Amino acid sequence: MVDAGTVLEGGCLCGAIRYRLTGPSLFVSQCCCKDCQKATGTGHTTIVGIHKSQLELEGTPATYTNVGETGGSVTRHFCGTCAGRLYTSGDLPGDHIMVQAGSLDDPSAISPQSVIYLKNAPVWDRFDPDLPKFEAMQPRENHAR
Repeated sequence: MVDAGTVLEGGCLCGAIRYRLTGPSLFVSQCCCKDCQKATGTGHTTIVGIHKSQLELEGTPATYTNVGETGGSVTRHFCGTCAGRLYTSGDLPGDHIMVQAGSLDDPSAISPQSVIYLKNAPVWDRFDPDLPKFEAMQPRENHAR
């Protein structure tokens, strides 16, 4: 969770794109959906959900759009030079975006609050046993505000 007024900085691997994220976050989740697995080459990715107005960018990301499991478009924003992943936007989250926690200068500044799309998690992936887990998307009323 990112508290109100907290500012976190991050960017891509080569430094061509930098950003500032201003809290509060809507949620911090570990996502195991197939799209996140393919996009990251890992079992899950950790995402920080915020309103798009909370992200200030320096540089212009490249994008790749596909159709997600829920049927809406999903756009992944990344550096066109080093391919460092930055954030995801889409039709269904609308004004909300999901920042890749690994792109933060200090990824330890956040802590996951839940695991989503557990139904797609590889058997070898491990999660904090105390985190709430959801087979698909976490219902919005359960997201921290």
